[in-house]
Amino acid sequence: MRHSMIGKAVLTVLLLAFAALAVAQTLKGPVSDKPLDEKWAPSKWGANDRAGSANHTKNAANIARALATIKQNKAITIGKYYHREAPAFGPRGWQMSIPGTPTGGPFGKNALIYHDELVTTEIGQIQTQFDGPGHIGVNTSKGPMMYNGVISWDAYEHGAGGRVVGMGPLGVEHPGELGFVCRVVVLDAVAYKKSKGVIPAGAEMLPIPTKPGDPGIVTADDVRGMLQMQGLRDIAPGDCVALHTGQGNSWSNDRYKSMNSAQRKAARDLFDQGEPGFGLSACEYLAARDIALTMCDTSACDAQPSGEQGPDFAVPCHTEMQTRRGIWNLENVDTKSLVDKKILEGAFIWAPLRIIGATGSPGNPMVLY
Repeated sequence: MRHSMIGKAVLTVLLLAFAALAVAQTLKGPVSDKPLDEKWAPSKWGANDRAGSANHTKNAANIARALATIKQNKAITIGKYYHREAPAFGPRGWQMSIPGTPTGGPFGKNALIYHDELVTTEIGQIQTQFDGPGHIGVNTSKGPMMYNGVISWDAYEHGAGGRVVGMGPLGVEHPGELGFVCRVVVLDAVAYKKSKGVIPAGAEMLPIPTKPGDPGIVTADDVRGMLQMQGLRDIAPGDCVALHTGQGNSWSNDRYKSMNSAQRKAARDLFDQGEPGFGLSACEYLAARDIALTMCDTSACDAQPSGEQGPDFAVPCHTEMQTRRGIWNLENVDTKSLVDKKILEGAFIWAPLRIIGATGSPGNPMVLY
């Protein structure tokens, strides 16, 4: 009897310990079990998929449709400049130095010298940035859930001392192994909102939205309206969609290098106030079209601080598109260069860097037109 009681006591202690561990594994703050209730996993690409919408690149018809948009046989790059004074979200920063000046040499009879750079930055999440599978998740009662139902704590790759050194199956190298070749549709929201008379004719950007219904929120109806106004074919599976809000004009590629520090600070200050962008209905519409990628000239592509649901939802397109569906996002793209040249359709080519375990990737996408 006594041994039985001791055994039960030990079992009770162990159960309590496991329960405490489970509680400890729940992040403090808001919890949403929507991903569990709606069964966000497995994704349409299968339970073991790690690449999400990059799988569209495997479809030869998607590549053929993209290449068919090339009429002038010209190319343009649309990545933003990486620089210490460029806008960045929150505490993120870009610091680069040239050690050695020169770093090495001279060597040999030809007196060779060389320079290297030392960069300290959130390399996957700065300036033009690709959100990979390990970037966005939802805090559920089972832990932080990422794409395809992966709990981040179960995914981490650990190094010396238990330090997390990578995102394991959520690493950006998985979509990077496929890349993106797609027909890109450029939505000029500034021109469209002007045509509807909801922003001034001289406005260069949509206003930053602070409440539902503000003109800085791009809805599903707006997306359909822009396609009609621009005379573009409907969005098809595997397409990529770029949103031009005009906010990126404040540090566009044709202006940035000639801007002084005060002008660059003004761009950062504007960046910090929030941004126009997609409302949730637009993202649901694009998801229903089975697109491969969203991109924009802002830091998130979501309207914020308020979308269609109000300011209490944190960039909901991120969770609904990326965590739920594996439809990735490319931020801080220079859409101004496309709109200025009236490139509203083309072949988009982009591949995230194969950084094992990273949450995202920098880069310089290209559009052929």
